[in-house]
Amino acid sequence: MFSASLLMSSATTATTLNATGLAAQFKSIVPADLFIALGLGFVVGLIIALVYRKTYRGVLYSPSFTLTLIMLTLITTPVVMCIKSDIALSMGMVGALSIVRFRTAVKDPLDTAYMFWALTMGILLGAGMYLPALIVVLCISVLMFVMSFAKMSATNAYLLVLHYDEYCEGAINAELRRSVKTSKLRSKTLTRAGAEMTYEVRLNERHEVVTRMLDIEGVHDATLVACQSEIGA
Repeated sequence: MFSASLLMSSATTATTLNATGLAAQFKSIVPADLFIALGLGFVVGLIIALVYRKTYRGVLYSPSFTLTLIMLTLITTPVVMCIKSDIALSMGMVGALSIVRFRTAVKDPLDTAYMFWALTMGILLGAGMYLPALIVVLCISVLMFVMSFAKMSATNAYLLVLHYDEYCEGAINAELRRSVKTSKLRSKTLTRAGAEMTYEVRLNERHEVVTRMLDIEGVHDATLVACQSEIGA
């Protein structure tokens, strides 16, 4: 009888400790707030991903990067919710993150800005600042679309590669002055078989300059390539 009472007392104590532990875990985090923050995190991350998709002007679009932006927002949100009210846990998290090294190469510096954008939104949502987070993501989205539209309306930059006989170089330069807004010589190669020049040009009609170059006697071929550089779009 005494053993049974002892077992029942131990079970009750264990249940009480478990309940106390669960209560302590949810003391600083209300489950409803967690679901709201995660839901808003998904919506905000989706907005960032859509802005990235619509404003991307590179050569190789990566669908996995848009998913990464959503995941960054969702992951950062609960982390901030857990550490915002626990100083010891905050210091431990900072120490853990300080030894993590991210070795993935970023192709475009703008991609880094998008990652910081997603992290910032996760921090705001995790801190419970829902309205500021929504205002910030909407304002930045509008600004990104405006800057993207301004970039699209500007003259495009291309690389014009020409293979020609050296005697027609004067005619090529004259045609460039007539056909393009601006041109800059990037490279010039002379061989026994002929010559090659690469120009950076800015123009609106990308096909006409190639046709006009081929009309020049002595030009063997002309190639127009989209210019991906710090100044070219």
